Amino acid sequence: MKKDKAVVVFSGGQDSTTCLFWALERFAEVEAVTFDYNQRHQSEITCAKKITEELGVKHHILDMSLLHQLAPNALTRDEIDVEDGENGDLPSTFVPGRNLLFMSFAGVLAHQIKAKHLITGVSETDFSGYPDCTDMFMKSLNVTLNLSMEKDFTIHTPLMWLNKEETWELADQLEAFEFIRENTLTCYNGIIADGCGECPACKLRKRGLDDYLKHRKEMDNDVWL
Repeated sequence: MKKDKAVVVFSGGQDSTTCLFWALERFAEVEAVTFDYNQRHQSEITCAKKITEELGVKHHILDMSLLHQLAPNALTRDEIDVEDGENGDLPSTFVPGRNLLFMSFAGVLAHQIKAKHLITGVSETDFSGYPDCTDMFMKSLNVTLNLSMEKDFTIHTPLMWLNKEETWELADQLEAFEFIRENTLTCYNGIIADGCGECPACKLRKRGLDDYLKHRKEMDNDVWL
């Protein structure tokens, strides 16, 4: 893979930034693509730009405003509250078809720039039940993309079976722990780094961070015993 080219679906959040560092370690060329769908906080776009500029990664921003029109939810409408799903319902942050569209357009971009690999930070371990974050969906989409363009794309999901603690551990292994902690935007309220501490995304991120820091401290103590 060291000779190959890759496209990372990139939001500027913890997960996609971890995947960006993961890709930079493995591929000869890496480009990032961010989708502007009039999401709740345009600071997400600004954050993604800043990170790619700092890392020297070519960055594409694609207009997906139609998704804002088609899928009213907490990520596309300020008047809709961010809420967890109840009684088996999906959270108010679920954007129907988002990953289907994102990965499809990332595939079109990959076709144009002659990239074989597509990387996304979806996870089936620490997620909110989104059907388009599952391993089964990504594998089926991989087949569909290949058939639709007669290409041999490979979709990589480095975080698929990692919880948030393990995602922080991976960032540390990639020597990107502090960078990701200080520069990424996960918060549904648009606050960079540790975020607001109140929204579901911040709580999940903080719980994983606390668990990892505790585990790392225990490991460091073991080294000195």
